[in-house]
Amino acid sequence: MRRRFREGADEVTFDFAPMVDIVLLLLIFFFLTSSLGARNNALPLDLPRASTTVQETPALPIVSVDRAGKVFLDGKPTTLTRLGGQLKPLLAASDGMVGLRADERGNYGAVVRVMDEIKKAGGERLALGTRKAAGSP
Repeated sequence: MRRRFREGADEVTFDFAPMVDIVLLLLIFFFLTSSLGARNNALPLDLPRASTTVQETPALPIVSVDRAGKVFLDGKPTTLTRLGGQLKPLLAASDGMVGLRADERGNYGAVVRVMDEIKKAGGERLALGTRKAAGSP
């Protein structure tokens, strides 16, 4: 048996453009979702344990103090003298609330100095960062 092709018949082609669009959308989705979880793990802090914990509010400015006493605002290094000026515009959006995360074995004096700067900048309430204690629900 012989098959005959019609003259002028269209060739079958595969259009790669929709597949490329889908792959790019998947890449964008994975990039965005992977960066959302990076905020909590930006600094290697050994937070103190507590039996009750509350989820972090995304709009809350987070001040972190590591074991060596270095200060970070939303994961970016800063100094104690610049902290107040950088916090003032963020406090308006968070209604005067600031998250404070400090290393469990860190310098207590550095944490107190940071708390003082937060208060001077207009911070009215502190949300202390903790991690769940082992065995708590």
